Amino acid sequence: MIFSDPASVAVVGASDDPAKWGHWLARGALTGRDRRAVHLVNRSGGSVLSHPTVRSLSELSEAPELVVLAVPAAHVPAVVDEALAVGVRGFVGIPSGIDDGVIGRIRESGARLLGPNCLGVFDAATSLHLAWGHFQPGSLGVVSQSGQVGLEIAGLAAASGIGVSRFVSVGNQADVTAAEALLDLVSHDLTTVVGVYLESFGPGIVAAMSELCAAGKPVVLLTVGSSAAAQEAALSHTGALTSSLDVVDAACRRVGAVRVTTPAALVDLAAVLCSGVPRGRRVGIISDSGGQGAIAADLACAAGLLVPAFPGMSNPMDLAGAGEQDLENYARAVSAFVRGGEVDTVVLSGYFGSYGEDTPSLESAEVAVASRICALAREAGVSVVVHSMRVESAAVRALRAGGVPVQHTIERAVAALGHATRLGATSHGVVLHDATTAVPFEPGYLAARELLSFVDFPRAHAVTSAAEVKATTLNGPYALKAGWLAHKSEHGGVRLNLTDPATAFEEMEARLGPGTYVLEEMDTREHTVELIVGAKRDHSFGPVILVGAGGVHAELFKDTAIELAPVTPATARDMLARLVSAPLLSGWRGAEPVDVAALAQVIAKVSETLVARPDLAEIELNPVRVGPGGVLAVDALVIPSDDAVNDTAGRHVA
Repeated sequence: MIFSDPASVAVVGASDDPAKWGHWLARGALTGRDRRAVHLVNRSGGSVLSHPTVRSLSELSEAPELVVLAVPAAHVPAVVDEALAVGVRGFVGIPSGIDDGVIGRIRESGARLLGPNCLGVFDAATSLHLAWGHFQPGSLGVVSQSGQVGLEIAGLAAASGIGVSRFVSVGNQADVTAAEALLDLVSHDLTTVVGVYLESFGPGIVAAMSELCAAGKPVVLLTVGSSAAAQEAALSHTGALTSSLDVVDAACRRVGAVRVTTPAALVDLAAVLCSGVPRGRRVGIISDSGGQGAIAADLACAAGLLVPAFPGMSNPMDLAGAGEQDLENYARAVSAFVRGGEVDTVVLSGYFGSYGEDTPSLESAEVAVASRICALAREAGVSVVVHSMRVESAAVRALRAGGVPVQHTIERAVAALGHATRLGATSHGVVLHDATTAVPFEPGYLAARELLSFVDFPRAHAVTSAAEVKATTLNGPYALKAGWLAHKSEHGGVRLNLTDPATAFEEMEARLGPGTYVLEEMDTREHTVELIVGAKRDHSFGPVILVGAGGVHAELFKDTAIELAPVTPATARDMLARLVSAPLLSGWRGAEPVDVAALAQVIAKVSETLVARPDLAEIELNPVRVGPGGVLAVDALVIPSDDAVNDTAGRHVA
């Protein structure tokens, strides 16, 4: 409870100067003096904000539970040492530049540090205000790595009428992490929705988001995409095809969260979610202008919503002046949609919210209709979102107070609704089966085939001379591969459709040198589709699994789907369905459908293998050829952990 409801606080560096941090923090701390002891520390003594100060912490009769460091970084070591000596258990580190030695002393003492380089902490439930800025109490919990972005979110939340329940600026996370701050919100009664801004993802973030979602507290994530996957040199096609935001989105799908791209989008979505997660994608649209209704319908479809047609009732519904005749018609139109049971959400777009401003005599009637709309939404359990041409009015305030979000632009209203319908769509549950753990890692294609024994490969054997090639019992046409090369095509280490493999061997050996080559039967089946199946470890999120359009052009098309590993065959099928090239799997232009079930099993097993094998950094099958009769992988690459692939590993002669 140190950072949510401390028994006592001290602001070191308290100031009467409104331009200084110490003034804002002292003023905020004093708002909670009816709940806790508040001490202001100023080395010059006197009073701050008409409240007496002490010159140092040692002058206090008891150690404060939480100390706010609002002094320049150069003064922090002395303040911390004094605080630890008197028994302080928690610190809020505002300044940047606090050195590692000070942080180490805090940790060694068993005390905790929020920050440094943070904007502070606010909790509406406990009257704790130890942060720069103003906070409107509400239901949105905010955890932000950037104090300024967090403050922007808080300001937008106030303007949207949802306010902030708790605000935690974690800064550099030298001790208290974003994951810990998120977990604290699981049991925070005022918090119903959580907004998170992160620039990096440490351990525990996915688990914390999962716990929040499981507790019925939706998570909206804003990030700039700094997962380690995007920063690594691509050792394989899988690495080249895996972007940071792909992995972040996979993490969100795993736990049932949603990623947005701006602070405004975060708050817009949170405003919708504060009244509950929509039950589905069916939307009813009401407008008092045919043009605005049509625009809303187009945007809804683009956002993944459904605008169904109903017998006897138009959708979009154009009031066409009926609102001017009787404002109650707005509520009647909403009632027709929410009580019909055929829509999950309603969008009201247009002039509503403006009547009372333009014609003051109509204000009370418009507010009454707004209250009626809010009651209808609550009673029916149907999300209602309003786009009003008026930024602020009595009716707009009444809608927001009643739990109906209002936006000044239709695109923001519909985008938030579209995001909300994706929330809670978690990946299928995962049950790990026995993976290939007994086979040790060995470099080279043949060793990869052995390790991935659950995958079918064409018949093949090692060859080290033209004589061995001539003695083969395999059936042509043949493929010849330099078995040790990770990037065979780039080095001319693969030849296909050979009828004279011995001659091809002599040419390849003369060019690449002696080594263990692989002679393999070609897969000559018709109506096959080539894909890539790859799994790799992301430094932030752990194992991920990728499937996409494969072959030598995989990086060109970049048609991929990514999830956190492991995945079930059901999730693997969902991944395949998301590919742009998915129609090729179901029988494009009269072709027979391929064996998607077998392919999904391979994807799931690859994902399980990487999870079960911490000694492996990456597994790649490319291409995987799937046809009506099953799956064959015709190349494989396995990369060990903490190892860089090179094109000489495994070049031994068998």
